[in-house]
Amino acid sequence: MDKVYIPHLLQRPEKTLVVDLDTHLSDLETLTPVRGELTVIHQGTYLEVKARVNTIVTLSCDRCLKTYNHRVVIAPQEMIWLEHEPDPATLPLEREVAVDDLIETLPPNGHFYPETWLYEQICLALPQPQICDEDCPGIETRHQGAPTAESVDHRWAALAQLQQQLNSPDA
Repeated sequence: MDKVYIPHLLQRPEKTLVVDLDTHLSDLETLTPVRGELTVIHQGTYLEVKARVNTIVTLSCDRCLKTYNHRVVIAPQEMIWLEHEPDPATLPLEREVAVDDLIETLPPNGHFYPETWLYEQICLALPQPQICDEDCPGIETRHQGAPTAESVDHRWAALAQLQQQLNSPDA
């Protein structure tokens, strides 16, 4: 996906760029391409960016550590203000930032990167915590009765073997 030179948007019909999406994002592994539509409208002092996209990502469950597929369907919308970047030499080293200043800005003669914007929007839509199922029991750590070789999670097998070697009378 190509970057968009912001002044070129002013020359487009209705100052609007519409991009049909059917692509994989370079920084995000997905099972299916990111499909949908992205619209960028130059509104004079800001860009109005909106999209309707969907894809499927493979996540790792935070409880049982198994992988599972998760469908992401989003319709984000954002206003990105266009303002010239201040000269860093005139800025103080430290300054207080008001909540109203916590907005996205781009220089009016700069570029907008649709792939980066989509990546950020999809990442924000991923569930936190990542749980494969509401009833996910997690990793079984203890069994009733005496522990057996089967009760040790296979990922801990090497550690269990080392522990047996250290506990053996020959050690």
